[in-house]
Amino acid sequence: MLDILLIERDGPIATVKLNRPEKRNALNRDLWTALGDAMEELSVDDGLRCVILRGSGDEAFCSGADISEFESVRASEQQARAYNALVHETMTKISACVHPTIAMIKGPCIGGGLEVAIKCDLRISGESGRFGIPSNRLGLVLSYDEIGSLMELVGRTMALEILFEARILRAIEAKEKGLLTRVVPDAEAEGAALESALRIADGAPLVNRWHKKFARRLLDPTPITPVECEEGYAAFSTEDFRTGYQAFLAKEKPRFQGR
Repeated sequence: MLDILLIERDGPIATVKLNRPEKRNALNRDLWTALGDAMEELSVDDGLRCVILRGSGDEAFCSGADISEFESVRASEQQARAYNALVHETMTKISACVHPTIAMIKGPCIGGGLEVAIKCDLRISGESGRFGIPSNRLGLVLSYDEIGSLMELVGRTMALEILFEARILRAIEAKEKGLLTRVVPDAEAEGAALESALRIADGAPLVNRWHKKFARRLLDPTPITPVECEEGYAAFSTEDFRTGYQAFLAKEKPRFQGR
């Protein structure tokens, strides 16, 4: 049997692949668990600078939930609570990853697959990308957190349109609605995601992590405290800061060490 999740490492960049091609990379309980565990492990790897999340093959990022297991794992309110707790835990681990994350998308990115992509920082799609959350066609309600993540990207009105109409959007319309960072021809999608990851990896990793942390904190409406404001000044005590400005003065490419 194939491993349902694959992790490939190329220097400072890790690629995580949902690997159920026979199911168009649909998410079942085992894959949710494996994905959460992987993102948690990668988050504490200080040698990393970016994580790319994608589906195996070129046919699908993720076709959504594996409906075939509903009768055994989501057939009652009690089962749904346990299952949704697992989904929420995995989603939290994706968004909490300290490294910048990129979803590289081809083909269907539906339901839970779209929710996974939304938890990534950037979403780069080939023209074959297809997007939607047709949960009302299954009699399935999204949680507050899932709806909230969608609203953060596209706003309340657009989120309700996506949920109410349950249409499957082509990549260009999905970008127009704010779901995607950019759309490229399918043949360029992998290269575009890798180029983005390499540009991210060229930056000071501690700064990228701080920016990601601060951007997440700003989603919380409570006022920023003086102690939180002070954290930004810690960058001036890092080796990366000295490396950066000295390389700029010398007109050289900086080589950040993450210290």
